[in-house]
Amino acid sequence: MSQLLKELNEAQQLAVTSSDGPVMVIAGAGSGKTRVLTYRVAYLLEQGVDPFNILALTFTNKAAREMKERVIGLVGSQEARNVWMGTFHSIFARILRVEGHLLGFPSNFTIYDTDDSKSLIKTILKDLSLDPKIYVPGAVLSRISSAKSNLISAEEYKANSAIEEQDRIANRPQTGEIFLHYKTRCFKAAAMDFDDLLFNMNLLLRDFPEVLFKYQQKFRYILVDEYQDTNFAQYLIVKKLAARNENICVVGDDAQSIYGFRGANIQNILNFRKDYPDAKTFKLEQNYRSTKMIVNAANSIIAKNKDQIFKEVWTENEEGKLIRILKANSDTEEGNMVANAVFETKMNQHCQNSDFAILYRTNAQSRAIEESLRRLNIPYRIYGGLSFYKRKEIKDLLAYFRLVVNPRDDEAFNRIINYPARGIGKTTLEKIELAAGVSGKSLFEVASAATHYVKGLNSGTISKIEEFTTMIAAFHQQLQVLNAYELAIKIARNSGLLKELAADDTDEGQSRVQNTEELLNAVKDFSEKEQTLFPDEETGELSAAEVTRTLDKFMQEVALLTDADSDDKDDMNKVVLMTIHAAKGLEFPYVFIVGLEENLFPSVMSLQSRADIEEERRLFYVALTRAEKQVILSYAETRYRWGNMTMNEPSRFLDEIEESFIEKPARKISSSGLTGKSGDGLRKESVFIKKQLKKISTAEGPAVQGAETPPELIQPGVEVEHERFGKGKVLSVEGSGPNMKATVFFAAVGQKQLLLKFAKLRLVN
Repeated sequence: MSQLLKELNEAQQLAVTSSDGPVMVIAGAGSGKTRVLTYRVAYLLEQGVDPFNILALTFTNKAAREMKERVIGLVGSQEARNVWMGTFHSIFARILRVEGHLLGFPSNFTIYDTDDSKSLIKTILKDLSLDPKIYVPGAVLSRISSAKSNLISAEEYKANSAIEEQDRIANRPQTGEIFLHYKTRCFKAAAMDFDDLLFNMNLLLRDFPEVLFKYQQKFRYILVDEYQDTNFAQYLIVKKLAARNENICVVGDDAQSIYGFRGANIQNILNFRKDYPDAKTFKLEQNYRSTKMIVNAANSIIAKNKDQIFKEVWTENEEGKLIRILKANSDTEEGNMVANAVFETKMNQHCQNSDFAILYRTNAQSRAIEESLRRLNIPYRIYGGLSFYKRKEIKDLLAYFRLVVNPRDDEAFNRIINYPARGIGKTTLEKIELAAGVSGKSLFEVASAATHYVKGLNSGTISKIEEFTTMIAAFHQQLQVLNAYELAIKIARNSGLLKELAADDTDEGQSRVQNTEELLNAVKDFSEKEQTLFPDEETGELSAAEVTRTLDKFMQEVALLTDADSDDKDDMNKVVLMTIHAAKGLEFPYVFIVGLEENLFPSVMSLQSRADIEEERRLFYVALTRAEKQVILSYAETRYRWGNMTMNEPSRFLDEIEESFIEKPARKISSSGLTGKSGDGLRKESVFIKKQLKKISTAEGPAVQGAETPPELIQPGVEVEHERFGKGKVLSVEGSGPNMKATVFFAAVGQKQLLLKFAKLRLVN
């Protein structure tokens, strides 16, 4: 037996050594999929296969690099570097550099990224005198990309009456014309975009039989990673290349097919045996990652899908903890609950921040989580995306808020003077900046009196500048009249920013709309919860008086959130926040999955068909199986949507988890913290806090029972006694110094909020 095989289990050995003929490896979550791919390539090399005859296709450059290095380590030879291993796009670009002349492209053709493509489309729109607010470049590019992924050429697109009708209904009847111009311009510039790399590779194999034969002969062994994520163009290329030898091995998991919105077709893996009736199927069902509880819960979820290749994932790992479900009143409370649970687990289990991942369905959900983590000084990083307050659409709207609050903010002025576009160009802005430098005035002051300060402006430009400065000045005058949300929504609408964002109906565009909505939700939440608390000096009980929360006060809070120290890229000990889509392929000891509500997860966009619902269920399965030790799920009964409070139903996925795998929810114990915490969790927290108190008393002198306890020793979970209200349990503590206040549940009088410097609480054994 090869030394390689000794490190594999029986199922993995069979998948690795069945080197000839079509093979499908169905790899359950955490079952060693990458290991099998790597060892299979190493095994082929060990059996004498020329590395130049092996093609291994992945979806990320990182995966390809790691696999190649591991193969080199296994076989101990640099020859392994000659394996054709890389992403679909990188491998096909390599071939097109050699063969592209047959399609009229030079070997040094340029590859356009998304920004290049959008820029070209903007130029085409200008040449065709088309309105970019209707033909939004991102939306047009998305339409073109979808067509090419399905191997529809520009000519076929324009000639298709059904497609033409769809574009007419979408009020973009000339999309086909734009597509034709786009193709022509790319060809003229000797450029291909990412979709062209797949499209043109298909053209090569279709129209030039000698090229197809050449690469069929060359690639005697083909391996494809994440086969469930392939689209039609990728599927067809692989099928053609493998047609002569049929030594094709595809590895994947239909239960983790979650990229349908990008064109991935789950039927490619489900129908593999139809394409290759003689194919051998191997199932990797032993999970090396997660506890029995997590594995079984995930199995109970995915079993609800009809379109799947059945497998029973199992593990020899420990039993593990039951899955917790946290129920919150609002998304803000949900953020507090999750942050508190992270803190509690860190303390009790002595974990690192990097042991935790918080997963959500949409990027906009990160806002409440980020703010709650910051309040507890828990460092975090956004994986695969920007921090909420660093996203362009958020910075744009905040720049409007900043300028309204402080018209002398030149940076904010520069950012928004011509966004959305209002015809104030670079030359005009340079003149305003020059005048401001000479006069010593702010840019806004100069712009507000442009006829006095700025020379050489025509009446049309002056009118546009006046319209902008008048709008900002009007908002500024309402700063102390309207509450934060009333003014914020007025700014967002009247500035044209919301209309600009809404015009882009791509997934990326809609994500920006959701993020903007979430910022406005944060302003709404801020506006409604302001109150000044006045303590009764005799009892310490706080009573509230409503105070209007204005936009300038909101911006003061936001400044504290966004003016954080720069991240140290070398410090990876941070809680990870990411979308579930971004989490695929990763693993963490503790995983939180937030926002489990109908219309959010599953998404409202997925409720039209069973196929869409099943993809959402697979997404939930992927989220669950990222966890090694524990999963905590959460949902909020209410969320703001465009300033309106909406009531939410718990996600259907919560009901689909078999009951025996779920920790029974406890009564609600805090309006700002840990709803649904188990009694065991409370006991552990109480024990931990009492130990800490003991350490403090040992170091600084005993805490005297029966006498007033210093406020800094009052912590959530401890039992206390109040002179008037009797005995109670501390639910939460916030503030510091003389402003420390606690929420306490008293058996005799219920829940009270107390200012600790007046409350004179005593610890109870």
